[in-house]
Amino acid sequence: MRYRWEIMSQITEQRVIGIVRTATPVQAVETVRDMLAAGLRVVEVALTTPDALRAIREIAGSVSGDALIGAGTVLDAAAARAAIEAGARFLVSPSLHADVIQTGHRHGVAVIPGVATPTEIVRGLELGADALKLFPASGWSPSWLRDVRAALPQAPLVPTGGISVDSAPDWIAAGAVACGMGSALTSGGPSEASGRVARLLAAIHAR
Repeated sequence: MRYRWEIMSQITEQRVIGIVRTATPVQAVETVRDMLAAGLRVVEVALTTPDALRAIREIAGSVSGDALIGAGTVLDAAAARAAIEAGARFLVSPSLHADVIQTGHRHGVAVIPGVATPTEIVRGLELGADALKLFPASGWSPSWLRDVRAALPQAPLVPTGGISVDSAPDWIAAGAVACGMGSALTSGGPSEASGRVARLLAAIHAR
């Protein structure tokens, strides 16, 4: 059992959250294992994946202790509770839901809700979010994030949506604590993903 601060420490140390969204739970399990084998230690399975809870349960019950498995697209307290019971250690949402934060924290799980404006960022901080998913990041830029953090330096932001291997280091340099990345990492199969992950982690930690 890890505390929330330990979960967030692992996320911010790696600076990348791998996102898995597939057509079947079997594909989800395979993709998560490929990403872990490639070097990522923090991966979320989106609940939009059919039978995603089954995939989370299988992965969480079989991976090594240093791997952190979470659930994405968590929209309400019921989904949060189900994901936690399946083994998710962090929850991610595309939007801001107080009941998801409350449920996650009640069970010692980190919660990263989605925000898109300074007003939502402040509201997320008031609700006690562990970090804030800037979504979709494709609508913004690293310079925008830098400007927002000049006014809200206490906001731990995780841009997600449209982040590429090439642009991720720029977001980190602008002040993001991590980036959420899905198909930009997983497309092309295990061998391509492995090289992509290695290049990404090297580029991010070189900043």
